[in-house]
Amino acid sequence: MLEITNLHAGYGGSEVLSGLSLSIAAGDITALLGRNGMGKTTLLRTIMGLVRPTHGNIMFKSRDIAGLESFEIARRGIAYVPQGREIFAGLSVAENLRLASREKETLDMAYGLFPALAEKANAAGGGLSGGQQQQLAIARALMRKPRLLLLDEPSEGIQPSVVQEIAAIVAKAARSAHMSVLLVEQNTRLALSMADRVIFMETGRATVSHAAADVSDALLQQHMGL
Repeated sequence: MLEITNLHAGYGGSEVLSGLSLSIAAGDITALLGRNGMGKTTLLRTIMGLVRPTHGNIMFKSRDIAGLESFEIARRGIAYVPQGREIFAGLSVAENLRLASREKETLDMAYGLFPALAEKANAAGGGLSGGQQQQLAIARALMRKPRLLLLDEPSEGIQPSVVQEIAAIVAKAARSAHMSVLLVEQNTRLALSMADRVIFMETGRATVSHAAADVSDALLQQHMGL
């Protein structure tokens, strides 16, 4: 599904990703873990075309998307939910969703996954709770029917009960649609509960991939200081 080879990228003259290579299988939920500043968000932004790589390949469905514009990457089947959610605060929930798709079937799917959004359909996005805003951002991404979903810190600033609900919905959507997910998450317990595989990042590089069930406390201590 996704194969990244020797990827270099950064901001200005500062390199953040230094020869990163990793692969994600179709239908897998992969958690990308590591200490702050290791380049996890930069990797997601580079995959999505928001940061231009200086070297390397990003093969998605056997085509190199490195350096493409973000709208072209989205059209090829990748959706991105950034840290901070980035909804349209002045638009209603329904209007936010219709920006992703105007198909009734797709809108019904979003409301079916997130019933709280159906109850708030006419409410302004800016008036929603943090958890509801995150649900709205994820619903919009899922309405595009992506083959790969990039999720950056979905639990940030959200109460634990809502976090678990969102995690269960994302996992269910991924399984039913055979969608791959690349998840950046500092809540390691949540990440391990969702993921099939875990990749640790260190200073702009990815280490060996592990089955989530095999990630021990020793590995977490080694790579994250937990």
